[in-house]
Amino acid sequence: MQTTHRYKFIFLALILLLLFCFFVNISLGSVSIPNAAIFNSIFGSIDNNSWHHIIINYRFPKALTAVMVGSGLGISGLMMQTLFRNPLAGPFVLGITSGASLGVAIVTMGTSLFGGLLLGLLASKWTLVMAATLGSFLVLLTVLIVSTKVRDAMAILIIGLMFGSISGAIVNVLSYFSSAEELQQYFFWGFGSLGNLSWQEVLILFVLYAIGILLSLTAIKSLNSLLLGENYAKSLGLNIKKSRLLIIISTSLLAGTITAFAGPIAFIGLAIPHITRQVFNTSNHKILLPAVFLFGAVIMLICDSIAQLPSSDYTLPINAITSLIGAPVVIWLLVRKRKMMF
Repeated sequence: MQTTHRYKFIFLALILLLLFCFFVNISLGSVSIPNAAIFNSIFGSIDNNSWHHIIINYRFPKALTAVMVGSGLGISGLMMQTLFRNPLAGPFVLGITSGASLGVAIVTMGTSLFGGLLLGLLASKWTLVMAATLGSFLVLLTVLIVSTKVRDAMAILIIGLMFGSISGAIVNVLSYFSSAEELQQYFFWGFGSLGNLSWQEVLILFVLYAIGILLSLTAIKSLNSLLLGENYAKSLGLNIKKSRLLIIISTSLLAGTITAFAGPIAFIGLAIPHITRQVFNTSNHKILLPAVFLFGAVIMLICDSIAQLPSSDYTLPINAITSLIGAPVVIWLLVRKRKMMF
């Protein structure tokens, strides 16, 4: 009973912290906007047309993107760590982000090899998103085909890592023949970005993200069974192939979509599940899944707020912030607990 009350208290605290961080994130930027004007803009009242435009069309979509990115990558990491029973597994171990990076590399750096065929595409706003989505989808399709042929989950993990190595090698070849401008464009994409998404792009991201979240919720029972090993899960009547396929599709949909729209975001998917386990001290996914959702969203909002450099026109790379802040926290938690929970 005490444990249940403790969980309820932590969940309530996380929800309040999420709302606070969301508001703080919206309030930060190169233009100083009073808090009252922010509240009025959110709830439909317009004090200043310029402020309203900035809040509704730039800051609000960016904050929503941060929530989806943090929660989506956190849940993906949790599912991968449970499926492979490996604390170092993250949402990108299946090569999803490598496939997205390869798609972007072909578009941004392929002009040197393919002449001017891709120059027209580069002018399109959706080009990088489409390239990353296609690259992620092709890797996902290959992994799904392999998962139906291979019984061992660790073999799928190794195959995913091999896909990542192949994609990385092709990117290196493209980089060798690319100009400085092309390399710079690819390099900046690799920083990751939560801003510059229109409401249309946020809506598409949300629809795919919501499908991935719903699939992860249907996999809770399978995830709890897999904690005890595949043989025990089979004895409980669990269809291992079907459950594995569901988890892989959910993870790939979340990680691939997020990478396509926000770029490769480091640390979040690997570390958030560990932080959550240490705080909640449980391996029950009925508790862990919503907890990871909240922790991921809160930490992503905090990292993005720090990256804003308040009252400045500059924004730091979000990847640098997530790693600089997150890695020491995880190290401290693991050293303090002296063990990883599974």
